[in-house]
Amino acid sequence: MRSEQEMLSLIVDYAKENDRVRAVIMNGSRLNSNAPRDCFQDYDIVYVVTDVNIFVSDRDWIKRFGEPMIMQTPEENGHPPRESYEFFNYLMQFTDGNRIDLNLYSLEAFNQVDKDSLSLLLLDKDGQIEPFPPPSDSDYITRRPSPKQFADCCNEFWWVCPYIAKGLWRGEVLYAKHMFDGPVRDMLIQMLRWHIGVRSGFTLDSGKYGKYFEKQLTPQQWGQLMRTYSDADYEHMWQALFVMADLFRQTAVEVAAHLGYEYLHDDDRRVTAHLEHVRNLPQDAEQMYP
Repeated sequence: MRSEQEMLSLIVDYAKENDRVRAVIMNGSRLNSNAPRDCFQDYDIVYVVTDVNIFVSDRDWIKRFGEPMIMQTPEENGHPPRESYEFFNYLMQFTDGNRIDLNLYSLEAFNQVDKDSLSLLLLDKDGQIEPFPPPSDSDYITRRPSPKQFADCCNEFWWVCPYIAKGLWRGEVLYAKHMFDGPVRDMLIQMLRWHIGVRSGFTLDSGKYGKYFEKQLTPQQWGQLMRTYSDADYEHMWQALFVMADLFRQTAVEVAAHLGYEYLHDDDRRVTAHLEHVRNLPQDAEQMYP
């Protein structure tokens, strides 16, 4: 596997040799001193170029970076080819384990996008790129929610929980799983982020999909979170649902108390009672409630 020094030299040297590449910026976790370092970290690179379309129409240049294992071009996924691009993204996984996420921008398009706080200017041939502040993870730190954001999160969590109960009672495991690990889990993850924010003074980045939660939650909370991941056994899913509800309730109440927001205990109480009722509802029931 090529080293970081080899990869960065390759990325910058290619840009130096190609007149169509005018600037190189690196983004991402390799600039984040708080992110763990390992062999799976990719290279998030921006090339500011004179003409994006040349790099789209002729792709032989990609071989310069190594032997691709697989590649994806999101701007083309599910869409017919366009005649012209101001931005194009190559996601490239190479056979030696290295990965480059290469974003191609015209200068005009690059100047219109919000700049990532984890950015480092590697090359600027024309002096047209505004200097970046020192790289930091400030863009990724969990922000204090507004009262409406907090209320909306709670509402979505408790609103969708009955969908899971309905799916489990009907024997529709795929539907129930989708609701469980989609909208309901998303709201739990969001509440846990705010909970960590409250405890840390909103100074921490919890990582994509909460990948740093194990270090940021208490052992008890982490154990509860792990118990929300069940297999497709119906009884196990019911158990996981109530663990998820308990964990959401505990963290939401703490967040609300700290921020001075209202937690709608009545919504929680009514929905929880409904979940328990559906769990015990006979399979031959013709009415949900008498």
